[in-house]
Amino acid sequence: MKPRRPLKILFYLNLLIMLGLLGYKAYLNYFLPDFAAEHQVQLDQLEARLGENPQAFSFALVGNINNSIGIFEKQLIPHINASDADFMISAGNAVSGGGEDKYQSLYGSLQQLNIPYLLTFGEQEQENFGSYRFYEHFGPHYFSFLLGDYRFTFLDTTGKTPWQWQLRWLQDLLKEQEAKEHFLFTGRPLFAEDEGLLAEAPNLLEPAPFRLNLLDILDENDIHWVFSAQKRGFHQQQLDSTLFLATGGAGGVLLEDDYYHYWLVHVSPEGVSLEQKKLATGQHPFFRTLESLWSFIYSLFYVSYLNFILLVCLFSLLAIKLHALIFKDRNYYPNYDLDPTPWINQPLRIAMFTNNYLPFIGGVPLSIQRLQQGLSKLGNKLLIVAPRYPNQPHGETQVVRVPSLFTLGAKSEFRLANIFSLRVFKRVRAFVPDLIHVHHPFWLGSLGVFIARRLRVPAVYTYHTRLEHYAHFVPLPGLLFRNLISHVLVRRFANRCDAVIVPTYSTEEYLRMIGVKRPTYVQPTGIDFERFQTVDQDAVEKLRQRLQLGQEKILISVARLSNEKNIDFMIDALAELKKKTTQPFRLLMLGDGHQRKRLQKRLDELQLNDCITLVGAVPPDEMPLWYHLGDLFVFASKSETQGMVILEAMAAGLPVVAVRSSGIDDVVQDDHNGYKTPERLDLWLARVQTLLEDQDKHQELAEKALKTASQHSVEVFSKKVKAIYSEVLAAKQSRQ
Repeated sequence: MKPRRPLKILFYLNLLIMLGLLGYKAYLNYFLPDFAAEHQVQLDQLEARLGENPQAFSFALVGNINNSIGIFEKQLIPHINASDADFMISAGNAVSGGGEDKYQSLYGSLQQLNIPYLLTFGEQEQENFGSYRFYEHFGPHYFSFLLGDYRFTFLDTTGKTPWQWQLRWLQDLLKEQEAKEHFLFTGRPLFAEDEGLLAEAPNLLEPAPFRLNLLDILDENDIHWVFSAQKRGFHQQQLDSTLFLATGGAGGVLLEDDYYHYWLVHVSPEGVSLEQKKLATGQHPFFRTLESLWSFIYSLFYVSYLNFILLVCLFSLLAIKLHALIFKDRNYYPNYDLDPTPWINQPLRIAMFTNNYLPFIGGVPLSIQRLQQGLSKLGNKLLIVAPRYPNQPHGETQVVRVPSLFTLGAKSEFRLANIFSLRVFKRVRAFVPDLIHVHHPFWLGSLGVFIARRLRVPAVYTYHTRLEHYAHFVPLPGLLFRNLISHVLVRRFANRCDAVIVPTYSTEEYLRMIGVKRPTYVQPTGIDFERFQTVDQDAVEKLRQRLQLGQEKILISVARLSNEKNIDFMIDALAELKKKTTQPFRLLMLGDGHQRKRLQKRLDELQLNDCITLVGAVPPDEMPLWYHLGDLFVFASKSETQGMVILEAMAAGLPVVAVRSSGIDDVVQDDHNGYKTPERLDLWLARVQTLLEDQDKHQELAEKALKTASQHSVEVFSKKVKAIYSEVLAAKQSRQ
């Protein structure tokens, strides 16, 4: 139990954090006051504090607050409250950014002041659409007011308001009423530190005509005091009778020689004086980092609802994961106490979901049909949910056909059925399945797992297809799909099911490598072995005559004419073999697909029509006739999980030459029932040539191929799958 204790503590800590965050979110939204037109409120308070015609007063001037809590809120505000300042003015950059969270944080800090305050609209107040928020919370970006005989004017130097208009407004304002003193706040400074008027600096008032025209107005109207914000420290410069003071250090980051401070501006009938107030200490970098982190957290929770929801979801997922790790007992060994006998000895009701089915010809549809027939003979009831096809059989009682939303592929090989149809759910629920068997890890397969969860019955998944070899059908970068998405899709889907059936041990190893943790059963797909032993030889001979076959050796291959089946490899190999052997041969390529026209064009260009024929699709009932035409079965696909057509060929007594892949390795035993080679053209065609020219070797491998196929009958296959169903149902009952 000791190893689990840290996880348990972490789990409950996570729950406490979630509850704390939710409580804090409620506090921020329901207990913090909203605010608007704050400048008007502050001016009313200022007039009430000083009267209508004050003769003497003081105000504190700060620059670059930058949402600082450690310096501005915790150190500067107590100093200002203890001073004789009657109000405070920010020269600009009071926030670190224009987001709503930053304005809310600033407002919270300003509430610690015991005196009124006013803000200059600075460049950081404008960021991230902050101009709208400043206007809503405080007021216009440029404004002016009289305090007795003293005028205070605030300009917008961010570029948000046209400077020409502001200067016209300022000139008209100065004509209306003379003031004893005029204090102008420009946000950005007119002078760079130790530079001249026209010097360029990152924080300088721009453009240059704005500065020059503003200077003329200052000179013409005897404005003696111009205040602005400086990125750091402070800088002052006298030009004629005007003092330009750019101040900072009210919370923003400082350089080594600077210090945190604010200015006290004393106004009286005798004149105006400035007094700088320094802080005794600065802020340690560690606490500055904590302050930045706090500002980030505040930002997340006050207005960024999406971020808040995502964060809560993240903690929730972490809590669920930790709960599963801590409180759920895990036993990675099979439960040998399970008794599947009750389910083996009684009929089961099985609903199957597949993305393709007959009349579409392919390995998966044929496998499902054979399993359906075998299970039905054992007394079980089946319902198959599959896409609708134009030429599907009529009167199907065991198949629910789902209309397609659209199709993919030139021959409409893949149909995306309407998984949102309520009719499917109602039909399956009315069927009352004991178990749902899905054959694809997406679309109708996903619908099958969803319905299984709703009906509280087990879901079993058969892994038929190596999805990474179908990247050409997916509108995503091929490497992305092959190397990542396909494996993630299979792993995630398989782990949502109660059990997984795979046709070969190499396939089971692949699933374990990608992280599938569900119980896995190795069960090769069955074939109708007897049907291949009772072929009408007269029908075979008639087919031979119809195809005008002579004494040449017949090679058979069965595959969809698609990229993943590697047909081009066989064409190239046989084109080379034609030059090397004196034994006449002809390949009958059974199957259809979107690559047919391109492949036929290649055969025409290579002049191989005399030895390679693209037969097209062949009805399943006629397949034994075509296999019995052949002398040898050839195969190059690397996308198979088993290669059921290889077993069918062996059932017809054909040895096999195939390219090695995960689905081939467990079926083809090299130099026993055929040959398997790497994807090397010279090795593959050499094995084909051997079996074309060496009759004794051909006969030896053919006999062993027939024996291999006899061990994979549909009857045996169906009984073993029924046993798997029974174990899954027994495991489900044991967990309830």
